[in-house]
Amino acid sequence: MPDSADELTFCCLLWATPDRIAELHAYEDAVLALFPDHGATVLQRAFGDGADDQPVEVQLLRFPDRAALDAYMADPRRTALLGERDRVLARTELFAVSRPTLDQTG
Repeated sequence: MPDSADELTFCCLLWATPDRIAELHAYEDAVLALFPDHGATVLQRAFGDGADDQPVEVQLLRFPDRAALDAYMADPRRTALLGERDRVLARTELFAVSRPTLDQTG
């Protein structure tokens, strides 16, 4: 199925507050569990150890459109966890990425 022109894909890099890596992953488990309710998809989720100022988690995320992203961001179940987010998350980088079309011929 081809991607919608309205679809948004992001890369999210996450750094944990010192000694809070497990708590950061637990927080992300909770908020990413809300994605299906907004038609969103976690395409990839990978974990690092945070050594040498590297992120402890990298995510590729897809939303069907801007309205779905906005609804997810405003979801009261997510906003209720903002205090936990502030406690366990030292830094976040989020940026839009494109999904390349794979050449199926070679």
